Amino acid sequence: MARGAGQGLAARLQRVAGFARRPELLAFLPAATLAAFWYGGEGALVVTAFLVPAAYALAGILGGPAAPALRPSPRDGTTGLPLREAAVAALDRALAEGAASGRATACLVLCLAEADDLLARQGHAAFARILRRTGERLESALRRGDCVARLDGAAFAVALAAVARADLEAVLQIAARLQATATEPHAIDAATVHVDAAVGFCLGARAPAPGGAALLAAAEAAADAARRHGPGAIRAFTPEMAAATRSRSELRAELARALDEGRIVPFFQPQVSTDTGEVTGFEALARWVHPARGILPPGDFLDAVLAEGLSERLGEIVLFGALGALRAWDMAGLAVPAVAVNLAAEELANPRLAARIGWELDRFDLAPGRLTVEILETVAARSGEDVVVQTVAGLARLGCGIDLDDFGTGQASIGAIRRFGVGRIKIDRSFVARLDVDPEQQRLVTAILSFAERMGLGTVAEGVETAGEHARLAELGCGHVQGYAIARPMPFEETAGWIAAHRARLAAGARLAAPPAPAPARRPAGGRGAGA
Repeated sequence: MARGAGQGLAARLQRVAGFARRPELLAFLPAATLAAFWYGGEGALVVTAFLVPAAYALAGILGGPAAPALRPSPRDGTTGLPLREAAVAALDRALAEGAASGRATACLVLCLAEADDLLARQGHAAFARILRRTGERLESALRRGDCVARLDGAAFAVALAAVARADLEAVLQIAARLQATATEPHAIDAATVHVDAAVGFCLGARAPAPGGAALLAAAEAAADAARRHGPGAIRAFTPEMAAATRSRSELRAELARALDEGRIVPFFQPQVSTDTGEVTGFEALARWVHPARGILPPGDFLDAVLAEGLSERLGEIVLFGALGALRAWDMAGLAVPAVAVNLAAEELANPRLAARIGWELDRFDLAPGRLTVEILETVAARSGEDVVVQTVAGLARLGCGIDLDDFGTGQASIGAIRRFGVGRIKIDRSFVARLDVDPEQQRLVTAILSFAERMGLGTVAEGVETAGEHARLAELGCGHVQGYAIARPMPFEETAGWIAAHRARLAAGARLAAPPAPAPARRPAGGRGAGA
C-alpha cells in the first residue's frame, strides 16, 4: 500500500513538473515577483527570487532528462549552405506532409556548366565567390520553406516544400526562373563573368522509389542529362535517365580493366584536301570496343576517364596507336602525310609531356612534323595556364603541328593563338551543319576563313556530313575537311583498304573530268597537202 501511495505521489509530481516546464508560465514571473514584494516586502521578494529557480530545477530533475537540443546540420564552407543530408531531410518532410495533406513536392538540381574550365580561368577565390553568390541568388528566388543545399562540385539541390500544385508545368517554370537567376552575370574584379547552367528536376509523384534520397538521385540524373544536352538545357526525370546513369556507373567500374586489356583503341577518320581530294592526314579518335555493347564513342566514357584520373593513360594509348599507324602506313607505301591526336588539359598540364612525345617520335623513327596535336579552344582561352603554354610551345618547337580544335566555341584571343603557336584552326561542327542551305552559317564560316587567312593559318572543317556542305566549304576556301561525308572513324585494319578505294575514285573522277583528246587531222584525198 505504501508502495502504491509512493507511486501515486511520484506521478503527481511528474504532472506538476511537466506543468511547471510549460514555457507560457514564464509570462507570469514578473507579476509573481511584484506581488511578493507588494504583500510581503523585501523578504518575500528574496524568497520568491530563490524559490522560482529552485522549483524549475526540481521540475527538471523530476521530469527526467530534457529533450536533446536540435543539432544544426553541417554547412558548406564555401557557400554557407547546408549539404546533401539537409536536402534529403527536407524532401522526406515534404513527402510525408504531402501524403497526409494531398499536397505535392519536387526536387531540382542546378549545375553550373564547364565548372572545371571556369575554375581554371578565374581561380579558386573568384570561383568560390561565384558559387556563394549563386547560392544566395537561389535562396532569394524561393519561398521561406524551400531548402537550397550544396552538392558536389558546382551543383545545387532545391527541395520544394509541399504545395498545392507541383505539376510538370509549374516546376518547369520554377526551373526556368532559377536558371535565369543563377546565370545572371557576375562582376569579378572589374570583369564580367558569364556562366551557364543546366537544370534537372523530378516531381515527387514520379520518383523511382519512395523517400527523399531517391527523389534527389532522380533529379541529379535529370540534371546530368540536361548537362549532356547543352549548358542551358532543362530536363525532367524519366525512367530511361536512371537506366543511363546505371549504365555509366557500370562502365566506370569496367574502365581501368578495359584500358589494361587493350579494348580502348584509336579509330581513324581521314582528312582530305578540298583542292585535290587527296588524303592529307587522319585523326585518331578513342573508341571502346565493348564485348556486350559494341563500339562506344568517347562521349560514353570520357567523363569516367576524367573522374578516375585516367586521362594520361588514355592519351598514351591513343598516341602509341597513332604513331604505330603512321609507321605501318609508311611500310605499306601508303604515304599518309600526318596523324592528329587530341590532348586533354590534364595531359597538357604535365611539364614532361613534350619530352615524352619527342622520345616516342624517335622510337618510331618519325619526323615531328608528321604528328599534329589538337588542343581545345577552351584550353587555349584560359589565362594563367603557364605549364600548359610551356608544354604546347615545347611541342611547337619540337616541330609538331598545332591545331586549335572546336574553333568558334571557346573565345580564344589572338594573343593566345600566337602564344600557343597554332598553325591550323578546326572549324567546329556547329558552324558546318546546314552550311549549304543556311545563309547565316555561310556568313559565319566566311568570317572564320577570312580571319584564318589574315593570320596565316590553315583550316579544316569537322563534322562535314553531306556532299553539299563539302562543296560549299570548298567554294568558300576551307583547306581541308573531315566528317561522315568523307568517311566514318574506322579501325586501323580498315584504313589501307579505304585509302586504296578513295584513290581509285579520285583517279576515275580525273579520267571522267579530263577533256577529250583532239581528233587526228585527216589527210586530203590523194595524199596531197592542201596547197598541193
